[in-house]
Amino acid sequence: MKTPALLAAGLLAAFALSGCQKTEDAAFGAKVRAYLLEHPEVIEEAVTKLRQNQMLEQAKSAAPTIGRLRQQLENDPRDLVINPKGEFTVVEFFDYRCGYCKLVAPEVVKLVQENPDVRFVFKEFPIFGEVSETAARMALTPQGKAKGLALYKAWMADRGLDEAALDRHLKEAGLDPAAVRAAAAKPEIGAQLQDIRVLASDLGLEGTPAFVVGDYLIPGADINAVRTALARTKAAGMKRPGSTT
Repeated sequence: MKTPALLAAGLLAAFALSGCQKTEDAAFGAKVRAYLLEHPEVIEEAVTKLRQNQMLEQAKSAAPTIGRLRQQLENDPRDLVINPKGEFTVVEFFDYRCGYCKLVAPEVVKLVQENPDVRFVFKEFPIFGEVSETAARMALTPQGKAKGLALYKAWMADRGLDEAALDRHLKEAGLDPAAVRAAAAKPEIGAQLQDIRVLASDLGLEGTPAFVVGDYLIPGADINAVRTALARTKAAGMKRPGSTT
């Protein structure tokens, strides 16, 4: 069955062609006009789809830069990776205190759960102050990564995330906050965060969230664009190098 957007596009195309035909086609044009007036939502859907396609084409303009940085983006062994044997890769740069990151987080989790063939790489990119920095450091400890998705869900769902809330969620995950804080203070974690900041700068990122999907760079919380980019990446067969699944 055709979607409303496809139907609208077909009708619009037919209407455009009718302008080159004889006047007896005026009745068909009138029917098209009547349908669109009765169902204006299909025009809005078609325009939204067109804008999304244009945005994705713009997003793909970053492909050369992504290609140059792909190893750091997708295969840094220090990152938290969900579904590590997946054939395709999605990368998210995020901050636990970013409102838009929190807004899109449930959809990110859903995307992870619905796509076992996708490696999801979490890039800690704290830009909203000391609590953000602490959370990122904690998440990158061995203990934090062992509870990675659970902590991501808990911290993202907490609208008033502060130091006390960080510890509370660690305890709820079965972790010792004092031990995690001690591990988070290690210089190698600070070095990793600095490497991520440099990587984000090289990509031209100015905020969070931001996603890299195949050759697409998608700034902002547009999960529909992420899903579309992932579908295109899968259709193109753009599997990660060395994938055997």
